[in-house]
Order: sequence, then C-alpha cells, then structure tokens
Amino acid sequence: VQLQASGGGLVQAGDSLRLSCLADRRTFSSRAIGWFRQAPGKEREFLVVIRWSGGSTNYANSVKGRFTISRDNAKNTVYLQMNSLKPEDTAVYYCAAAQGLYIDYVDYDYWGQGTLVTVSS
Repeated sequence: VQLQASGGGLVQAGDSLRLSCLADRRTFSSRAIGWFRQAPGKEREFLVVIRWSGGSTNYANSVKGRFTISRDNAKNTVYLQMNSLKPEDTAVYYCAAAQGLYIDYVDYDYWGQGTLVTVSS
C-alpha cells in the first residue's frame, strides 16, 4: 500500500477532524499529495494539494479558511485538518499523488483507499 488514508469518523457539526495520509516517501518525494472527497451521487471534488518538497500548496476556494494541509516528513504523513465541519462535508475523503499541484483528479495516478467522514447536524 503506497497511500493510506485514515482518521475519518462520525462528528457533529462545528467539530474538527484531522485526516492522515501515510505515504511512501521513496515513491512520492518528488510529487504532490492532494486531498479529494466524494459525496454520494456527486463527482469527486478537489480540496487541497501540497508538494512534499518545499511545501507549496493549492487550496480549493470552497475550503480555504476551514481546511489546512500539512506534512510531517519524519512520519511520512500528510494531514488534512478540517475545522467547523458542516453536514455537507460528509463524504469519503481520498488522498492521492500527482506530479504537480493539480486540481483535476485525472492528473492523479496514485490513490489511497478513502476514509469516510460523516458530519451530523
């Protein structure tokens, strides 16, 4: 397994949650790791991406100010901190790897298995 997402669960509206993406840095050290989500009946939505080297980021406007991406090189992990969660944030969240700070899921060629986040009202 080269990308492994975890940290999902059931939370209430207004709560915070931190997702983790464990990545094999030998494979992804020159790549960017992004987070996407997919709600039932909806298309996969880009959230944010970070470059392993240098830490450059690119956020979707829809999550700016609420979600924060970070990385811990020592733990080979990329985090997605989600604050002020809303019921509409309910989805399966995926981490994925790409060559650059892309926002289109077709540009990502490695995907984790997804972790479910459910936000109750």
